[in-house]
Amino acid sequence: MSKGTLFDKVWDLHTVGTLPSGLTQLFIGLHLIHEVTSPQAFAMLRERSLKVLFPERTVATVDHIVPTENQARPFVDSLAEEMIQALENNCQENNITFYNIGSGSQGIVHVIAPELGLTQPGMTIACGDSHTSSHGAFGAIAFGIGTSQVRDVLASQTLALSKLKVRRIEVNGTLNPGVYAKDVILHIIRTLGVKGGVGYAYEFAGTTFEQMNMEERMTVCNMAIEGGARCGYVNPDQVTYDYLKGRDFAPIDADWDKAVVWWDSIKSDADAQYDNVVIFDATEIPPTVTWGITPGQGIGVNQSVPQPEELLEEDRFIAEEAYRYMDLYPGQPIKGTKIDVCFIGSCTNGRISDLREAAKIAKGRHVAEGIKAFVVPGSERVKEEAEAEGLDKIFQEAGFEWREPGCSMCLAMNPDKLQGRQISASSSNRNFKGRQGSSSGRTLLMSPAMVATAAIKGEVSDVRELL
Repeated sequence: MSKGTLFDKVWDLHTVGTLPSGLTQLFIGLHLIHEVTSPQAFAMLRERSLKVLFPERTVATVDHIVPTENQARPFVDSLAEEMIQALENNCQENNITFYNIGSGSQGIVHVIAPELGLTQPGMTIACGDSHTSSHGAFGAIAFGIGTSQVRDVLASQTLALSKLKVRRIEVNGTLNPGVYAKDVILHIIRTLGVKGGVGYAYEFAGTTFEQMNMEERMTVCNMAIEGGARCGYVNPDQVTYDYLKGRDFAPIDADWDKAVVWWDSIKSDADAQYDNVVIFDATEIPPTVTWGITPGQGIGVNQSVPQPEELLEEDRFIAEEAYRYMDLYPGQPIKGTKIDVCFIGSCTNGRISDLREAAKIAKGRHVAEGIKAFVVPGSERVKEEAEAEGLDKIFQEAGFEWREPGCSMCLAMNPDKLQGRQISASSSNRNFKGRQGSSSGRTLLMSPAMVATAAIKGEVSDVRELL
């Protein structure tokens, strides 16, 4: 079993007790909620005449169902309007802080919590959303949970969980030009598989992660869940502290100094024991594109769709399904695949640094004829910062649509959807069948810069050709 890792330390510090089932009752320091997985949880509390135990530890925003073109209320979609009204009422009734549209801080839940300084090292964090693992970039242990668990946290501020094993994923070296954090995590998932992390927490370490900024680390941790891991994290360091200092909810003055001392103490020990260690060379990671129907079905942009015999036997069935669904054949180059829609945004890649990298590609160029391309900032603050830098003008002059903050086409619980058999170049996190709003729509995952390149070329292309 692991020993002396950040995961072990944070787990032990937040353990309330051991339940008769053998599960750990874990205290949750920060609970993030949104409009999709919380209404039923609040209804369950009312049925049991229960109150929210620590409303000051819960923070809400609206992101999944919000339209990104016209956000006038009431929403055109009556169900979306009903859901946001339920969240507004539940937050008001329970004295929960709510960052609504127009507050200046609304946005995707995994974007706003870090930018507000709510996410801090050594915390336990839960949210009714798979990609809560994003917050691990700060040295927090963050879990995506289901609606019944949202109820449990509201009522008790605890979760019943089995302790995970810890795998250290070490990436060393400097990434080549045109290779980004998104490529790193797609490469890791491609190598270890979408089930490789089941039962594990992933500790991302090595010189490559040390060189990454916080937003890049968030991208990697965001998709730890896509590799089967329950959570992923990076040990806090000076990069973490520089990002946090001065943010709305960060400690100040003497409290800041005390916090940094404590944050340093929870890092994994130099002699920490891990259940497993995997090492990668950053220089071997190419710009990566998914070709199939799981995030693990990825290849370098200059590679071809794999032959069945090149795959592990247990991966061949899903590969055969992917060939049929994606209309691709074994041995076909992924480069040159025609694209219909290009989406830049999501909790994976909707932060300011993502938009800057995409804008570098878009500047002075134009979206190819017939391509629908749009950019969705991850939050109102990201949108404001991007507009102050003129990124919105760069995108619009290049033929991209500039939208309001929200989850958008990542999961398409809003008007942003693929139509029919359209194929999307997407900076989001999942390429499952029907994920982007059409039961037959197809998704290719890639970095924001690669999405911008696909928009300019009208097909999957190598970003390095435009750098």
